[in-house]
Amino acid sequence: QVQLVESGGGLVPAGGSLRLSCAASGSIFRINAMGWYRQAPGKQRELVAAITSGGSTNYADSVKGRFAISRDNAKNTVYLQMNSLKPEDTAVYFCNALITAFSRYENTYWGQGTQVTVSS
Repeated sequence: QVQLVESGGGLVPAGGSLRLSCAASGSIFRINAMGWYRQAPGKQRELVAAITSGGSTNYADSVKGRFAISRDNAKNTVYLQMNSLKPEDTAVYFCNALITAFSRYENTYWGQGTQVTVSS
């Protein structure tokens, strides 16, 4: 069994910063790609940022230059540093990881989500 546990959400004024963390635990052989998605009320879940096992990254156009994704492979953890936050960044942020278990079965896992609210 694999679990993703997120932390770091909260309420912040516009222009502020937050850092989200997501730690994976369980029967993990290898963590492949990891990423962050978000879902605002009434909207579809969208990709915010992703990072491969080799460290290659990609970002949604709306967050380029403001957000940075990174990972610590030794800790099985992915981070999302969010700067210059805007009210439109308000959403529930979900961690996502493509993980190969010890069984060699590969699957996509999701965290429970963490609320980020940016006040204007």
